[in-house]
Amino acid sequence: MRIHVSRTGGFAGIERHAEIDTAGRTDSHEWHDLAEKALAGGPATPPAGVPDGFHYTITVDGRSVHCADPRLTDEQRRLISRVLKEGA
Repeated sequence: MRIHVSRTGGFAGIERHAEIDTAGRTDSHEWHDLAEKALAGGPATPPAGVPDGFHYTITVDGRSVHCADPRLTDEQRRLISRVLKEGA
């Protein structure tokens, strides 16, 4: 499973992208479960955010959802943080 996160917006407007490939990882089942829950909580079109807030696109194996601060689900927030921290 490939999980890609794109973050745009914020005060400086700097884009950030990261991706995780779960193939061969010992914790892949945790990633799969978290990714499915994060996708379930998001719309297919970008929601309205707040001024200077971040907008995210989460893509898992070609399926994308959009979300924005401050209306992230707990699963979206956890997945975004993990991918941006551990991803390349």
